[in-house]
Amino acid sequence: MTIFSYITLLATLTILIFTSTVRSCPASDRAALLAFKAALHEPDLGIFNSWTGTDCCHNWYGVSCDMETRRVADINLRGESEDPIFQKAGRSGYMTGSISPSICKLERLSSLTIADWKGISGPIPACITSLPFLRILDLIGNRISGEIPADIGRLDRLTVLNIADNLVTDFGRLRMLSRALLSRNYIGGTIPDSISKIYRLADLDLSLNKLSGEIPASLGKMAVLATLNLDSNKLSGKIPDSLFNSAIGNLNLSKNTFQGYLPDVFGPKSYFTVLDLSYNNFWGPIPKSLSQSSFIGHLDLSHNRLCGRIPAGPPFDHLEATSFAYNACLCGKPLGACK
Repeated sequence: MTIFSYITLLATLTILIFTSTVRSCPASDRAALLAFKAALHEPDLGIFNSWTGTDCCHNWYGVSCDMETRRVADINLRGESEDPIFQKAGRSGYMTGSISPSICKLERLSSLTIADWKGISGPIPACITSLPFLRILDLIGNRISGEIPADIGRLDRLTVLNIADNLVTDFGRLRMLSRALLSRNYIGGTIPDSISKIYRLADLDLSLNKLSGEIPASLGKMAVLATLNLDSNKLSGKIPDSLFNSAIGNLNLSKNTFQGYLPDVFGPKSYFTVLDLSYNNFWGPIPKSLSQSSFIGHLDLSHNRLCGRIPAGPPFDHLEATSFAYNACLCGKPLGACK
């Protein structure tokens, strides 16, 4: 080999090594991921078997990086998936442990999904509020406990917060979300009026919690709130009139302790794909203004103490008799005689 050939070969190898180093994820991101992995235990599927080598951007299961910066941008680990690793095992996943604060060292993290592992416990690391690029936080289906970090409102880019099916006890200070999915937890107290200030919020699910008190009327004045699920709590009092003439098209208030007359305030702005008020303590006649609604796709007034008739003709022809089942007339007339 000539001196020229040797120098050329050496230069080429140097370029390849340099390029490989530059295109790999930073050592700090790799270290953070390995510390995150060390706090978790997944014995059956081998989810973390691919987390080897120096480049965490290359074939590390569930990890994606930004093409330009090579910083870790997304972590997507789901315990229920159609991925081949689950198909081969013929089962869903089970993982224990906790979410290590080391995750907060992934400074460019945009999406964090650690969902449906059933056994991951402990709190959400408070430092999660230091991730300025975080858009999605999905921890559904675990045993996460404690409070949502108080300063989570600092995350201006966070649009989806899904902590359903956990053991969380408090809201935190929500701010810029478009979807807040917090069902099946242990969140108690009253619904804060400050939720109405989340101007981008379109989907709010607080069903199957321990909420009490009244619904703030301000929720019915939110410009883009389309889905409001508050079923299976301990909410009481009267339903605000504003909820029936709002942007809300999916309203589920079933299985609470609301009482009194249903507001007779329906009108052309009342458009519901779902309106479920079943299993409460409403009494009196069905509001006559209900017939003025633009559309009601599914109506359930069962298991109350209402009387009268559901309006005939469109848009009510498709409604089933069961939507009014198990009511008892309190209008001073026999059941079905109220008009």
